[in-house]
Amino acid sequence: MSTQRLRNEDYHDYSSTDVSPEESPSEGLSNPSSPGSYQRFGESNSTTWFQTLIHLLKGNIGTGLLGLPLAVKNAGILMGPLSLLVIGIVAVHCMGILVKCAHHFCHRLNKSFVDYGDTVMYGLESSPCSCLRNHAHWGRHIVDFFLIVTQLGFCCVYFVFLADNFKQVIEAANGTTNNCHSNETVIANPTMDSRLYMLSFLPFLVLLVFVRNLRALSIFSLLANISMLVSLVMIFQFIVQVLPLENKMKDPQKFPLILYVGMVIVTALYISLGCLGYLQFGSSIKGSVTLNLPNCWLYQSVKLLYSIGIFFTYALQFYVPAEIIIPFFVSRVPEHCELVVDLFVRTVLVCLTCILAILVPRLDLVISLVGSVSSSALALIIPPLLEITTYYSEGMSPLTIAKDALISILGFVGFVVGTYQALNELIQPSNAPILVNSTRAFV
Repeated sequence: MSTQRLRNEDYHDYSSTDVSPEESPSEGLSNPSSPGSYQRFGESNSTTWFQTLIHLLKGNIGTGLLGLPLAVKNAGILMGPLSLLVIGIVAVHCMGILVKCAHHFCHRLNKSFVDYGDTVMYGLESSPCSCLRNHAHWGRHIVDFFLIVTQLGFCCVYFVFLADNFKQVIEAANGTTNNCHSNETVIANPTMDSRLYMLSFLPFLVLLVFVRNLRALSIFSLLANISMLVSLVMIFQFIVQVLPLENKMKDPQKFPLILYVGMVIVTALYISLGCLGYLQFGSSIKGSVTLNLPNCWLYQSVKLLYSIGIFFTYALQFYVPAEIIIPFFVSRVPEHCELVVDLFVRTVLVCLTCILAILVPRLDLVISLVGSVSSSALALIIPPLLEITTYYSEGMSPLTIAKDALISILGFVGFVVGTYQALNELIQPSNAPILVNSTRAFV
């Protein structure tokens, strides 16, 4: 029995909604009372356009944003912003392709909802190649694997980020002043090991992921966005003043517009913070721009606020692998045990990310490897190939095929280069000093 069948027929999907299939029949389906016709879009517990925008922003603004000034330093003040803009445009276009293909199969197959894995599977079934059609179910498995690895990898980084930032603030507390116009190095008073900080966050994150409804998570996502927004405003304020110069929505039709608005905001944030941070700090820029801020209470609060945002973001990143993994286990137990098994699996997964964060000595490189493999595949390689398999038999212009092939090649090059760099550094680490901070994983 496939994961799709388990999710649609045997499992009440606690993590996305609190109603059973019988309580929310699909509109326009031939057999609305059947379990397989579970209404995902447009139900009473679905997310609004504002909640969806909040989730979109939160899912794309994380610890990597703070490492962009160093990325601009490495790429150059011209190529850095230009590359960010190009990749941002390509990534948004690929997201649009994925949404378009998903809507295509919803209408074609008379379904109310298809996720990423379903879309790839149906795309392969539409392929003119018989080999791809016969193994279409592997498309879902591959996508699910990449999603699990990517999202749980981000969760590991969040453990490190939280531990490092809280440890740095606490150890420098005695030397922190009210003077924000100097950035003198402070001798830290050693406290407990950062791995103990990770363990201290573990029970709180376990409790956080017990929130299984995406609509309820939007509250935490909003808190995270507010915390990060305040932090970013304070970071921008310091940099500028001293410069020497769709599927949970009630109205899924609105998702393309929200996608473009949200990603324009994200891309503008990435480019502006990357450029301004590098122009301000120059060659002395560190892996996270927060490490360059003055050691005063105002900017120490920036680290704490951003850490609060990352804490709440953990639940949103965790939601995707939970949606994939938990139904597999819950569908195999009696109904009265489903909730217990659900919570148990969530606890095990959070503990797993904590253990990996503690045990892996160079987590930054491991996450870089995971990002090169999984993120490149999910964001750049699969969507354009999916468009070709979906629409080729219906007729596609040679220009569109060439465009999709070019994007996939770009993603594959990033996959090869990024993977080689990460593996090479893991096998033969450089002698350069390593800045211990989690944001370096995204640089």
